[in-house]
Amino acid sequence: MPKPINRRDVIRGVGAAGVAGLAGCLGGGGGDGNDSTTSDGNGGDDTDDGDSSGGSTSRTLKQGVLMPTTGDLADLGAPIRDAAVLPQVVLEGETDFELDFSVKDTQTDANAGQSAAQSLRNGGYPAVTGAASSEVTIAVAKNVLIPSGIVGCSPASTSPAITDLDDNGLIWRTPPTDALQGEVLAQVANERLDASSAATMYVNNSYGQLLSESFTSAFKNNDGTISNQVSFQKARSSYTTRLQQALSNDPDAIVVIGYPESGKQLFRDFYSDFDTDVPILVTDGMRSSSLPSDVGNAMDNVTGTAPLAAGPGTEYFTEQFKSEYDSEPGVFTSQAFDATAVCLLANAAAGENEGAAIAKQMQNVANPGGEEITPSNLADGLKKAAEGTEIQYKGASSAVDFDENGDLKAATYEYFGFKQGGGIETVDEIKYSA
Repeated sequence: MPKPINRRDVIRGVGAAGVAGLAGCLGGGGGDGNDSTTSDGNGGDDTDDGDSSGGSTSRTLKQGVLMPTTGDLADLGAPIRDAAVLPQVVLEGETDFELDFSVKDTQTDANAGQSAAQSLRNGGYPAVTGAASSEVTIAVAKNVLIPSGIVGCSPASTSPAITDLDDNGLIWRTPPTDALQGEVLAQVANERLDASSAATMYVNNSYGQLLSESFTSAFKNNDGTISNQVSFQKARSSYTTRLQQALSNDPDAIVVIGYPESGKQLFRDFYSDFDTDVPILVTDGMRSSSLPSDVGNAMDNVTGTAPLAAGPGTEYFTEQFKSEYDSEPGVFTSQAFDATAVCLLANAAAGENEGAAIAKQMQNVANPGGEEITPSNLADGLKKAAEGTEIQYKGASSAVDFDENGDLKAATYEYFGFKQGGGIETVDEIKYSA
């Protein structure tokens, strides 16, 4: 019989109440109050189980999770975190491997994210699902993961800057790069909004800047005119001046790139002081089902694009997420499940909790060729990977086919709108390849 997983405090709940105990300050050590860890039953973290030979399932797979449950991305980060630990839940009692997970809060802040990543490093975690914000992922990768030889697989960081990191093959991601999403946004603005001119408002970080540039370039290539590109800071008390700048020259549409916490005030200012008939496009960072109710407006003029869960394991993942957390999965949740699943499979194939060895197996367990593994038979996939069987993981979000940079080769996007009083509705699906 498979051994049961010793699972302590697997995090449930996706609201603020569910993360209240995790919102404290993060230090560099591994013993802070934000840490949700499962052990191998020996009373502590296990950095090396003593058996690093391939083919063995009598060992511990260690996995870190680095997600924002506080700060500007808290609304999105909590369910993404829940999806990242969901593989641990579905594997319980199904595998001989012991699973040791440690969960840390980045606070949607680069410095706090680095402290959290250092804690995972000190705990001997060779692979990390995270971070979410591109700004945090880049800082964590450059200053902690890459120097320490730790694999990072982000389920939500989409900045094109990540593609060119000098990462020794350690940094991967399961969402598509915004180099693709900028082209999708331009296509939507042209074909669905009939816009020949547009302005962008973007959060002043790597995610916002590069996605604005990607959209601008693609829109101009489609004979569109960019009237203004306006940056803004997170969590300000007013965005009226920035909105005035974006709306000057009367663009046919505005693209807003940011996060829900800032979006609440930005859209409150917009609906209070400006022409609400102007079509607005938002991106994945603003795909929050509670945004209309938080803003106090139906947001009928707002639509957006976001990577869509379109893998063969989507239905199974959705069932498991709803069963475990009593809520619908949200943006980047399927990508979070897949990021963790690929790291675990690569760890099993590597035969040891060692970052460089795991990195060498990431494409081997995910890309085409070999026996198909999906979220529903992940336990079988771990066993086969450990035995050296050639496998191909096809996930909840996509087929998870990595290129040489650790980026996805293709993706499906959702064109979405907001429901009055809260909720998201899918208007259409758009397939796009690099």
